[in-house]
Amino acid sequence: MTQRMEFATVRDRMELDGLVTDYAAAVDDGDWAAYRRLFTPDGRADHRTAGGVEGDAQAVAGWLAERCAEFPVRQHLFVNRRVLLGTWERDTGDTAEVRTDYVSPASRGGGDGAAMLDLLSGGRCVFTALRTPDGWRLSRVVVREKWRRPTGGRPVGVID
Repeated sequence: MTQRMEFATVRDRMELDGLVTDYAAAVDDGDWAAYRRLFTPDGRADHRTAGGVEGDAQAVAGWLAERCAEFPVRQHLFVNRRVLLGTWERDTGDTAEVRTDYVSPASRGGGDGAAMLDLLSGGRCVFTALRTPDGWRLSRVVVREKWRRPTGGRPVGVID
C-alpha cells in the first residue's frame, strides 16, 4: 500500500509539473485554445500585478492575446517549483497548489531575424489545480510580478 501511495504521489507531481509547463508553452506559443483547455470550466486567472486583468480563463486569454501580440518573441522560464498536494480543507487527494518563480524575457522581434531583448520581468505564480475526469486542471492562477525591466532593445547577449 505504501509503494502504491508513493507512486500515485510521484505521478501527481509529474502531471502537475506538466500542467504548469503546458501553461507556459501555451502563453509563449500564443495557443489560446490550449490555454483555455488547461482550466476547469470555472477557472480564473489574475494578472493584475503585471498590469493585467482578473477574470475567467476566456477573458484572460483574450487579454493575454492582445498583450502578447506586442512581444511576439517571449519565453516564460518557471523555476523553483513547489508542489503541495491536498491544499483544501477535507481534501481527498484531488487538490493541489504549485508555486513557481518565473523569469520572462520578451522581444518585439527583429526584421532581420535577430531578436533583441525589449523587456525582462520576473515574479511568482501560484497555480491551484483540481483533479478532474480529464486529469489535473487549473482552477486559479495568480501571477505576482515582482519586477520589470525594460531593456531598451539591447542585444540579447548583453547582461547588465
